[in-house]
Amino acid sequence: MKIYTRTGDSGDTGLFGGGRVAKDDQRVEAYGDVDELNAVLGMARAVETMPRIDEVLVPVQRDLFAIGALLATPDRDKMAQHLEKARIDEERITQLEHLIDDAEAELEPLRSFILPGGSPKAAALHVARTVCRRAERHVVTLQRKVEIPALVVIYLNRLSDLLFTLARLANRRAGAGEVTW
Repeated sequence: MKIYTRTGDSGDTGLFGGGRVAKDDQRVEAYGDVDELNAVLGMARAVETMPRIDEVLVPVQRDLFAIGALLATPDRDKMAQHLEKARIDEERITQLEHLIDDAEAELEPLRSFILPGGSPKAAALHVARTVCRRAERHVVTLQRKVEIPALVVIYLNRLSDLLFTLARLANRRAGAGEVTW
């Protein structure tokens, strides 16, 4: 199979499970942002090794791959299959919340806004957080047009909180301070 197909040369793309849409379609914007987030998380894992943080990110990347496939799938039955594969359910949301709580237990309480930055790992996680927020906004926009399971938005919302907390934790573990606003 060749990597290039030439089928998108006219500005449209094929959806997972059939059909074609313009490359700037809201659905493509949403799953494109999720794909970008996944790539940024891969970069965050690569820039600086922090095993306990990286171990959290790998399953998140798997979740995002399945969420991207779900968003690229107009067929509701196939959507349900992608959700099951990703295990995006209330239990997974609770797991993200526990990860946030565990990370916060190692941190000083947040008393003011902090500027993104610090260690390379933290800076990459802050970029991932902002991409996550954009993905969330685009999924909300898409949700007004087509049926998207509510858990996808909840997952992305919780994930951005987790990424913020992990960025703070990465700074703490690297010995980098936080710059307040």
